[in-house]
Amino acid sequence: MKRLLLLLVLASLPAAARDEVLHVYNWNNYIAPETVQRFEKACGCKVTQTYFSDNEELLAKLAAGAKGYDVMVPTSNYIQGMAKAGWLQPIDKSKVPNLKNIMPAYLNTRFDPGNKYSVPYAYTITMIGYNEQKIRELGLSIDSWAAIFEPRMLEKVKGRVTVLDSQSELMAAALKYLGYSVNDRDSKHWQEAKNVILKAKPYWAAFKASGYIEQLAAGNIWLVHGYSNDIYQADLGAQEAKQKFRIKHAMPKEGAVLALDAMVVHKGAPRPDLAHRFIHFMLDGQNSADLTNMIGSGNPNSAAMRFIKPEIKAMSAIFPDQQTAKKLEMLTDLNSKERRLMNRIWTEIKAK
Repeated sequence: MKRLLLLLVLASLPAAARDEVLHVYNWNNYIAPETVQRFEKACGCKVTQTYFSDNEELLAKLAAGAKGYDVMVPTSNYIQGMAKAGWLQPIDKSKVPNLKNIMPAYLNTRFDPGNKYSVPYAYTITMIGYNEQKIRELGLSIDSWAAIFEPRMLEKVKGRVTVLDSQSELMAAALKYLGYSVNDRDSKHWQEAKNVILKAKPYWAAFKASGYIEQLAAGNIWLVHGYSNDIYQADLGAQEAKQKFRIKHAMPKEGAVLALDAMVVHKGAPRPDLAHRFIHFMLDGQNSADLTNMIGSGNPNSAAMRFIKPEIKAMSAIFPDQQTAKKLEMLTDLNSKERRLMNRIWTEIKAK
């Protein structure tokens, strides 16, 4: 009888009381565990995370009709297309007062004027990571994208190099190497970039969107085209393993991509109320700093600065100086025609 009564009481409760779960679709290892625990305690809910390793994977999931996500963390240049596809709902700024903590430089971007759909989360810079000991022994210069693309240099590190398994990032690096903007739309320049990649490809060990952190830290890979925060983590891993080498960042003199990741709310979010509470929570200075202190991500949150470890704050690869920042570009989204051409080029690159 008591069991029946309990079931009747539970059935009469509103859905929110029975399902206090926030579903987050995020990059792997892109929120500190202690931050999640702090939020769960504050909201009396549970955070369930699923992961993607590339924005294209996120888009493919949504295009296939994936549902059940509350908060997603795409890169900013994908937001306009996601909104146009009807996958996002507007941010209710009255529920996110901590938005005031975001530095003006990262607000009101061309990708989302007025931040109608997105709230900046963190940023990374795509650059070169390298095993300092091995590269010094080989006498290689790593201040240019030539280290990744020039066969005469790659001969010395053949089979010890990985590049990101991302069509947008790898093409952007090749375009920069050729002296073009990462957002160059000239199809002839895209063909030039493809040829640069194909000439270098035989020397690479793999295309890797994840896993290269461990390979760098173990000393199996000596040179990577990767994200600044991943390279930072690889160095931590090498130190924890008491390796004789360090993993260092190198900013190519030609410039690089700065990727600003943002929090958005899915159009069909089961719990938009929890989604907005989470976004507001993550913009608190301490909570925002947790991520930077854990993985070495760049941080667009002014309130986080006083909580970030001094040694991280001093790293120009994570917080670039004004001169370096001038050489950084954010990728812009492709239209449907450009995307078809890029997909075709990428298919050719992976097939050969």
